[in-house]
Order: sequence, then structure tokens, then C-alpha cells
Amino acid sequence: MTEGSDAGSTPGAPPSPRADPGREAYRRAGVDVEAGARSVDLIRALARGRSDEPVVGGFAGLYAMQGGQLLAAATDGVGTKLEVARLAGKLDTVGIDLVAMCANDVACTGARPLFFLDYLAAGRVVPEQVAQIVSGVAEGCRRAGCVLLGGETAEHPGLMEKDRFDLAGFCVGVVDRDRVLDPGSVREGDVLLGLPSSGLHSNGFSLVRAALLRDPDALDRFEPAIGRTLSEELLEPTYIYVSTLLALAEEGVVRSAAHVTGGGMYENVPRAIRPGLGVVLDTGAWEPPPIFALVGRAAGVEPAELFGVLNMGIGMVVVISRGHEDHAVEVAREAGSDAVVIGRVTDEPGLRLTGAPGA
Repeated sequence: MTEGSDAGSTPGAPPSPRADPGREAYRRAGVDVEAGARSVDLIRALARGRSDEPVVGGFAGLYAMQGGQLLAAATDGVGTKLEVARLAGKLDTVGIDLVAMCANDVACTGARPLFFLDYLAAGRVVPEQVAQIVSGVAEGCRRAGCVLLGGETAEHPGLMEKDRFDLAGFCVGVVDRDRVLDPGSVREGDVLLGLPSSGLHSNGFSLVRAALLRDPDALDRFEPAIGRTLSEELLEPTYIYVSTLLALAEEGVVRSAAHVTGGGMYENVPRAIRPGLGVVLDTGAWEPPPIFALVGRAAGVEPAELFGVLNMGIGMVVVISRGHEDHAVEVAREAGSDAVVIGRVTDEPGLRLTGAPGA
């Protein structure tokens, strides 16, 4: 999920090991991660009580159908990255982000996305702008290999300002019961494979905006450290990992997967590990894109402390059974994603960082 709500989408996950400046900076920017977590705990209980008990939690909900298949479903938004798109006057990429946030969650279960629906609310409907936004949704569906089945556009005069809008999306996929990626199958010694992000993706933008967009002209400014304007960097669409995850799952070497969204590594990686185990991440195994250092400096936050807020250059973490990591790296490469071994599963609960963060 995005912004403050995403870190709260971790039912049963352990809390972050400490209150760190990264989270404090996020709170000052207006996002209360702990409140989001508490909200999900309260909502989770409301989903219980049916005899055909759904599986609530993880990155997508699972619902059993006849014939041994499960539906996987996820919903999400784009968060305050939408405000960057509005200020930049570029609306044709945030729809890709919308699909990515949902379809990546669905693929974390091993499910193949089938269809997608979108919801657009605006203070005033401008048909040309709606078309730009939905063109991005259609492109995201193409990248995810699913169908744009339908959607809803709502006009909210008096509730939203005329030039403001919000997006939500809903993705449904299917997976055979015996092919579900299950954190319960993870074993000590398994290897963590990191799939690079395309940048900030769609999380942490309340912090990013507070740190980088104090100057109204900042979006148009060329940033030598990143080699392009700030608007081009911030609006880079979220990478869609569906084809890579499904290729890895087809090889039978994947235990589970974690979509690194709000809450960064600390909140999301433990969701792919069964209780009682932990992970060690070698933060020196990859080089985060320079945008992360730019955000950290502007926000006054050390790189290591951003691991609880941003993806830090790794958008998906895949748990691979020990001894199969080299093959998995090759499969990922053939599917279009670079991959690097970034850690291992240990018998010590929690998440520990080693190495020197490259940001």
C-alpha cells in the first residue's frame, strides 16, 4: 500500500526494532506509520467469522475456489505522488504506478494477475486529463499481463478542490493451491534475492515532497546527481515484477516474496518470513540510485535510517531455497530483471542490516 497506510498493512508482523530518525522525519511530514498499523489490526478482525474463512494478510488476500485454485486480490493507491504529477502537469504515468502497486502484491502470492479495475475521484472531471490518467492504467495492465476490466470516475465538487484527484485500484489473480508462495515454507539458510527498483516507486512521497519540493521551481531543476530533472526522476513509474516473479515461481525455487513498499525493508521483508526466523541484509550488496541519497541529505536522515521508509533501490525481495540462487539470478535476468543476492534467512528473529548502505 502507499504512504502512511502501507506500513500498516503488515498483519502479525513484528514492529520496527526501534524508533529511528527516518520514521520521525516521515511523521513530521504528516504520516503516522504506527496509526496505520493499528488501523489494520482493527480492520483485520472485521474480516473474520465466515465458514469459508478467507486468508487475510500477507501482500494479497487469498480466497479458495472449487477445483483447487485460489483467487488473490489486492487494492492500493498511488499516495501523494499524485501531487507531484499534478504540479508537473504530467498525468500519464501514475496509472502505471497504480497497477504496479496492486499487481506486484498479487504476484507475491505466486498468482497470475487476471484483471484490474480503477477508481478515479476528482474535484472536477476534465475528460482530457481523465484520458491521460487512464492511458497509464492501460499501459500498466499491459506490463502486468492483465485486463483492464472496468472502473469508475467520480466528480466531487465541494469535497475536493477542482484541480485535485485521487486514484485507487483493485487487482485479482489466480494461483493453484499447491503453487502458492508461502512464508511458512521458508527455512534457515534460505537466500534473499533483491530485484532492483526503478527509483522511489510510489512510497515515501510525503517525506520526499517535504524534503525536496519546498521550492516551487524545484521540479523543473536539473539535478546533476541524478542526471535529469527532479520531476522526471520522481515520476519514474513503479517497476512491475509480475513476469519475473512468475518465471521464478515456475522454476519451483521460490519460497516467498516481499514487495518493498511503505515501511521499507523493516516492515515488508519480515512479511515473507515465517515466525521465529529473521533475516540479515547485506546493504553493501547493491548501490541505491542517487535519488535516495538526495532525499536523505535534504531530510537530514542517514542512509541506514531510510531503510524503514523507502525501498532503497530494491523493489522486490524473493526468498530462494538454498543452493538455487545462481539459477534464480539467471532466470530473473532472462525474464527482464537484474537480480542480486542481498541476504539470508537466520534463526534469529528480526531484521538486521550489515555492510555499508550505498546511499
